[in-house]
Amino acid sequence: MNVADPTEEVVSHKDPQHHITSTGTYYLIFGVLLVLTAVTVLVAFVDLGRLNTPVALAIAATKATLVILYFMHVRHSTRLTWVILIASFMMMGFLFVLTFADYLTRGLLTY
Repeated sequence: MNVADPTEEVVSHKDPQHHITSTGTYYLIFGVLLVLTAVTVLVAFVDLGRLNTPVALAIAATKATLVILYFMHVRHSTRLTWVILIASFMMMGFLFVLTFADYLTRGLLTY
C-alpha cells in the first residue's frame, strides 16, 4: 500500500482471480482437445457394440472437463465457484436419474 494513496488496492499473487496461465498450457489443452475430437470421429467408425455410447460419453466428458477447468478458468477459481459447479452437476445428475426412472418404468403400468 502506498502511503501517499491509501485507497490503492494491493493485489496478492496468491489471489485466485489473478492467476496467469501460460500460453503453453492453453496450446497443450487445445492439442489434447483436438486429439480427443479425432478419437471421437475414429470411434464413431468402429463397432464396439454396446460400448459405443459409453465410450463417446467418456470422451465428451473428458473434453468438457478440460474446457471447464482451463478455458473457463475454474481450476484457479474460488471455492464458491467450485461449490456452484458441483451443485450444478449434482442437479443435472438428479434430473437424469428422474428421467431414466420415468423411462424405465413406463412399460410397467398397465391400465
